[in-house]
Amino acid sequence: MTDALSWLDDIADARRAAGLHRVLRPRTAGSAFVDLASNDYLGLTRHPEVLDAAATALRRWGGGATGSRLVTGTTAEHELLESELAEFVGAASGLVFASGYAANLGAVTALAGRDALVVSDAGCHASLVDACRLSRSRVVVTPHADVDAIAAALATRTEPRALVLTDSVFSADGDLAPLREMHRVCREHGALLLVDEAHGIGVRGDGGRGLVHEVGLAGEPDVVVTATLSKSLAAQGGVVLADERVRVHLIDTARTFIFDTGLAPAAVGAARGALAVLRREPERAAAVLERARDLARITGAQHPESAVVSVVLGDPQVAYDASVACRERGLHVGCFRPPSVPEGTSRLRLTARANLTEVDMTLIEGVLTDVLATAHA
Repeated sequence: MTDALSWLDDIADARRAAGLHRVLRPRTAGSAFVDLASNDYLGLTRHPEVLDAAATALRRWGGGATGSRLVTGTTAEHELLESELAEFVGAASGLVFASGYAANLGAVTALAGRDALVVSDAGCHASLVDACRLSRSRVVVTPHADVDAIAAALATRTEPRALVLTDSVFSADGDLAPLREMHRVCREHGALLLVDEAHGIGVRGDGGRGLVHEVGLAGEPDVVVTATLSKSLAAQGGVVLADERVRVHLIDTARTFIFDTGLAPAAVGAARGALAVLRREPERAAAVLERARDLARITGAQHPESAVVSVVLGDPQVAYDASVACRERGLHVGCFRPPSVPEGTSRLRLTARANLTEVDMTLIEGVLTDVLATAHA
């Protein structure tokens, strides 16, 4: 018989030869590793208040949401989280999805369509890239952070509507989008600006309210903010924060909202608990940036603008070997290779956390100094 999956063997061999094969490595509870790989920026995943809030919601509502948000999947906990998040970032309303990926897919596909132009920054997260593909819109991908290219795309459009997409903090390099300039261009051309604040909330802005808030765009009706609850907010899920008209439209039309089971109550409770801690301890956001500066000093990376410190090594196998060497010495780091980053820019991706101790930093400096010396040799 012909093996219908033989082509997968050839592709797997090619990936291995290129240094792009990936494996799953389950972590253990209470691991002794120093963590520079996760997105737990505020160090709240195991915070007692977060765990208590998750457990309380779990006991009250059960293990799952039991259905889509429009059937049985909405609880009072969901609506409280939506209003609390909206108030925190200065938005008019919020709508919680089962994941940040689902929030981006749902928002873009519901706000775009065949009669809309979508302009997307080349550095946007994969969820926004996939949303463009599903939008049925004409899509223009502009060079990274190129406001003039965005303006040119909007100026020549023939579609009656337009939507511009960007991350606020780009996940691979940790750089910031020029949001003020992008918004100015969008307003000049009657376009909506959608900003993914996945890596901004909890790190940038007053007390971690995000880059949109920091640059004075919070609450603008032509700005739609999406975010994940799985990074600074120590849980899981996603949210769209926008004008109330956007919320109403998404409830009626966003397929990832209508047809997906609602976010599990324990995750909703955990996110509410993390937000409460951040409100009480806003200095955690500043601590993330301080630790990021320490990591940049150790590695010689560029001055960081977010929790992300990127150490570009170029070759994917070199980057992978460096990550393994770190792991063998008790330090867990991220390893980004194509297609997560462009060819020739494979790297160690280090993420700062507010709760890294001086003991942690001593180990980090010793390991990274030695490993990078070998990688650069």
